[in-house]
Amino acid sequence: MSFAIAIIGRPNVGKSTLFNRLVGKKLALVDDRPGVTRDRREGDARLGDLNFKIIDTAGLEESSPETLTGRMRAQTEAAIMSADAVIFMIDSRAGVTPTDRHFADLVRRADKPVIPVANKAEGKAGNDGIYEVFGLGLGDPVPISAEHGEGMSDLYEAILAALPEQTALNDEEDEEIARPEFGDEEDGTELDPTKPLRFAVVGRPNAGKSTLLNRILGEERLLVGPEAGITRDAIGVDFEWQGRKIKMFDTAGLRRRANVQDKLEKLANSDALRAVKFAEVVVVLLDATIPFEKQDLTITDLVAREGRALVIGLNKWDLIPEPGKKLHELREEADRLLPQIRGVPVVPVSGLTGVGIPKLMEAINRVHETWNKRISTGRLNRWLQTTVDNTPPPAVSGWRIKIRYMTQPKARPPQFVIFGNQLDALPTSYERFLINGIRETFELPGVPIRISKRTTKNPFAGKPRNK
Repeated sequence: MSFAIAIIGRPNVGKSTLFNRLVGKKLALVDDRPGVTRDRREGDARLGDLNFKIIDTAGLEESSPETLTGRMRAQTEAAIMSADAVIFMIDSRAGVTPTDRHFADLVRRADKPVIPVANKAEGKAGNDGIYEVFGLGLGDPVPISAEHGEGMSDLYEAILAALPEQTALNDEEDEEIARPEFGDEEDGTELDPTKPLRFAVVGRPNAGKSTLLNRILGEERLLVGPEAGITRDAIGVDFEWQGRKIKMFDTAGLRRRANVQDKLEKLANSDALRAVKFAEVVVVLLDATIPFEKQDLTITDLVAREGRALVIGLNKWDLIPEPGKKLHELREEADRLLPQIRGVPVVPVSGLTGVGIPKLMEAINRVHETWNKRISTGRLNRWLQTTVDNTPPPAVSGWRIKIRYMTQPKARPPQFVIFGNQLDALPTSYERFLINGIRETFELPGVPIRISKRTTKNPFAGKPRNK
């Protein structure tokens, strides 16, 4: 049986470090300053033979509900309620503080199994703090060093004791789901129905990404507010949309690199870019009141160069007068400014009212299928023959460039290889001509298209000509 454990504690006690160690990856941002984590982040953890969900949370602080720290605390309390057990962490070197005592009462009232953990316990510096944990009345403390991996066996035993029923059933390994085989005899897609569709939402700060994703989920899952730059980590959330499994990533707002000086913002930007590389579909969310700023175009070009399928979302559409006319103008502008992904879906949405969300999800599913699409070699070459006959490539030094045939070896994104003579001299403009033709003929809007060239050897090269 699967179970979930939330890591709770005041800021800077090492919660994200433990989270990263249990998931085996540096998913959560870690820095010396307190308050780095703001949203709650979930991951698949492994400890010994235990497999479970681990939830990283923001540091608990006392503040009024309407403040940013108050909203962060609400996210942490939601994590406590959703978990089967709680790891309550303190910094053993600092000892038990009044804040620790206050929030120990909150955890106790949740009526969940609690595992008190004294972090940073390497060496002897934390011994006094470990003894102080007994006074919290939460049980025997587990001394660990999340940074160095010490005490993990003791944590394993504590989890077994806290959740005896769940861990007893956790020994059975899930059956591995075999990936289906896909043929390439006909046009088709390389979709694996056993895996969730992964999409990320990126954009400038304050474009309304978290608000939109909360509206899609139907709950206040992600921290939102009027302050710019609230989101720092790329937060992944699993859900279903019309029976389809989805993994959705919220990301930090991306500013121009020259404007990013703070170390923490640099880490947040790197995390957002990593989410783009991990995603299959990326929604670039624009503020519809000021769309297609230079930074919007830079972000979109970055996504295209990474080879991700792309959808442009126009958020805050509820603020637009004459929406029909405006949408027509913005779609034309998208094709003009973004020729490398001509035909990209442009979808008006409102995170505030929920308008356009079904169409956005339809566009994500549709462009994902396009991104996975394969074109049969026969269809490709029939099109290629007609295209080259009507518009042949230019001559180079008196010799005509010959394109003999084409094939598609890969999808995700669609990649094509052309074979012929003197292809190294093929102008970039003719490559763009071929890409636009492929995109239009085989209906591949909104995805990057790659073309590589293979020059066939001239059998007469180096041989003397007949006199």
